[in-house]
Amino acid sequence: MNAPVVVHSIAPDGSLLAVTATARARDGRAEVKCNVPDAPQLARRVQEVVRLARHTEARYDARTQVVLGLDRAPPAGWRDWELACVLADRIVRGAWQPGRSPAPLVANGSSDAWHLGRIDGHALGAPPPGVLVGGADGLPHLGALNGHPDPAAAVSSARAWFPLHSGGAGDALAWVEVSVRPAGTAGMEDEDSAIAAPGVDAALQARVRAVLAGARHFDGRGGGEWRTTVRFGESRFQGASFELALVMADRMARGREFLARGRLLATGQSSAWHAGRVETVEGLAPKCALLLREAAPGDRILLPRAWEAGLAPGWREDIRARGASVACVERIGII
Repeated sequence: MNAPVVVHSIAPDGSLLAVTATARARDGRAEVKCNVPDAPQLARRVQEVVRLARHTEARYDARTQVVLGLDRAPPAGWRDWELACVLADRIVRGAWQPGRSPAPLVANGSSDAWHLGRIDGHALGAPPPGVLVGGADGLPHLGALNGHPDPAAAVSSARAWFPLHSGGAGDALAWVEVSVRPAGTAGMEDEDSAIAAPGVDAALQARVRAVLAGARHFDGRGGGEWRTTVRFGESRFQGASFELALVMADRMARGREFLARGRLLATGQSSAWHAGRVETVEGLAPKCALLLREAAPGDRILLPRAWEAGLAPGWREDIRARGASVACVERIGII
């Protein structure tokens, strides 16, 4: 086990919050764990932040498990601890070393796009001397830690939308976004580390990984080549009709599909993505009604081929009248 690393963050009341990180051989365990006293939901957020930030590293060794602990739960809504957690994780793994100083490292900063390596800012009005802060007046992105360019330049992202049918007024479009970065050459990453889906439950994470692995197998490219982050605009939903939108967002991000002039709206699932097959989903009538309401000029709508015979008379014409286009597909490919 490596020696523990402690990074502090200045809380709103001026006290120091301590983040402690330890590392050991992973041996089949989770690659990152976190403990926050009496705050299990916040512990999950710490894991999410660290996993996303790791996706910006040029090389990442997944054979190490890191356990992070906060000495107390931070105040609600205060997020400046995020940068301290990211730095503690990097230091304990040897991915970054701060300059020699007898004083403990103090860092404040947060981000809504850790998977891009960007740091939005901090909540300190006037940072005390020696405090590392994130944002335009300090550390703008994680690449700057090692004198590297903005890691976001190596990330390609694409978003697709899928209909959520809840039986009436709650019907809405939800988005799924896929961001990919070329994987390092270390060859030590596993599937759990290479594909992250933060903010969703374990079952959906596993489904996301299975869908992407199968669809990438079909086109013969993508396996082991990318570090992937998948984000959902809505984290709680049921069913598998998001799968086609996920696959299409991934293909667009990897340059395997043409981008629509507007949005790409899709619904469909498959029991055999490795064969490229698109299968039917439930809710044809309400989902088509929702898609018609939401369609905008330039949008591209993809539906399972099995829906073609059941489309309402004039529905296609109404979609075209709104400036959108539609295709019923039975396979992925150049659509």
